[in-house]
Amino acid sequence: MAISLSTSGRPSEGSCRKDLVIGRMTHRRNRLHYAMFTAIVIVAGCAARSELSELWPPFIVKYAGDTLWALMLYVGLGFLLPGLRTGAIALAVLVFSFSVEFSQLYHAPWIDSFRGTLIGAVALGSDFLWSDLLCYIAGCGIGVIGEASARVLRQE
Repeated sequence: MAISLSTSGRPSEGSCRKDLVIGRMTHRRNRLHYAMFTAIVIVAGCAARSELSELWPPFIVKYAGDTLWALMLYVGLGFLLPGLRTGAIALAVLVFSFSVEFSQLYHAPWIDSFRGTLIGAVALGSDFLWSDLLCYIAGCGIGVIGEASARVLRQE
């Protein structure tokens, strides 16, 4: 497939792009936007675990952290692999986050001591909860819906 570029380096009207997915058309994410989205989600996740959360409804406080963690993985992966299909990113995020959650069923002194650190608690969590799996699906879904909405707004 031929790709024609305008003088701006962007595809000209009527042209198509192939990115990381061979044989499929896809859009390419703007890395600057995804870096900003990732930072915003991280700040929101920190706020969900801070004194600011006392002002929020209890339902949001209880589930925001895990939902935002999955959303952060989604936009972070979108930043790292801007040409990857939306479905592939969603699948990778769900497989990774479910794996981390199910790993919480494993308890050995070495991993429990790592989970006791701040980075271990953020990265691996501590206790398995079925509700966390739903939060991961919701966070990933927010990412997918956000991308789909942005595409519609840009009229791709």
